[in-house]
Amino acid sequence: MTTTLHLGGELTVGRMGYGTMRLAPQEAGLDTSVFHVWRAPADRQAAIAILRRAVESGVNLIDTADAYALGETEELIADALAPYRDDVVIATKVGAVHPSPTEWMPLGHPAYLRQQAELCLRRLRLDHIDLLQLHRIDPDFPLADQVGALAQLVSEGKVRHIGLSEVNLDQIRAATDIHPIVSVQNLYNLTHRAAEDIVEYTAAHGIAFLPWFPVAAGAHAKATGALAEIAAEVGATPVQVSLAWLLRRSPTMLPIPGTSSPAHLDQNIAAARIALSDNQFERLSAIAAPAVTR
Repeated sequence: MTTTLHLGGELTVGRMGYGTMRLAPQEAGLDTSVFHVWRAPADRQAAIAILRRAVESGVNLIDTADAYALGETEELIADALAPYRDDVVIATKVGAVHPSPTEWMPLGHPAYLRQQAELCLRRLRLDHIDLLQLHRIDPDFPLADQVGALAQLVSEGKVRHIGLSEVNLDQIRAATDIHPIVSVQNLYNLTHRAAEDIVEYTAAHGIAFLPWFPVAAGAHAKATGALAEIAAEVGATPVQVSLAWLLRRSPTMLPIPGTSSPAHLDQNIAAARIALSDNQFERLSAIAAPAVTR
């Protein structure tokens, strides 16, 4: 199993990234089924320390979005890592607004997308963004206009590569007709596998697949069952085995687990070194996953 992939055919990134959504705390007393990511963490120094620890431990792709903590997460990344090491790749997203802790909605006006990219550049203290992803496709605007706005930023030298988030196959194909797409970021893990067709497509076309919410949870991750058994067999945690399964599932899979815990960060990174046998991989793949509506 390869430990790196070439994003857009040129940017070498390790196959275990770091997602910054979890840096923002959940708002107390609100619906826990919704990711709030509304405010920056109270302990900024701890957040800066975890970002630095990730890069010092070999992680070189950091995933974020303009809507995380209303841009403050991007500022944290800059405080922690700027000036950036040459091999560090920052991936951010535009195209979703977060007007309250429990509201997420797409906003794909081309001028808005371009404005947000400019703000991302300022907050991240970058002269260009290595990977800019369309956070959600907005049905109120033509896809050609939304992807075209990002392509304009590429032509201006402000963005290097374009990706998509939470899309279907038809949307990927349509976007690719407008401009090369180097990454797709959809919900996917041992529990949620509605994106199997996307995983297969991206692998076949050399497109990086960044599963958001990559760590398996739920009934199948309890203390008994195949996941727990295999974790004991390889001397790892169920979380680590879930991540190892993802890496084995596709050669272009690039999980981006997020955490604010140094211990969990170290465990996530170590998951890339777990070698699952064919039998263990098949047993994990056979775990029944509940149906997911998309």
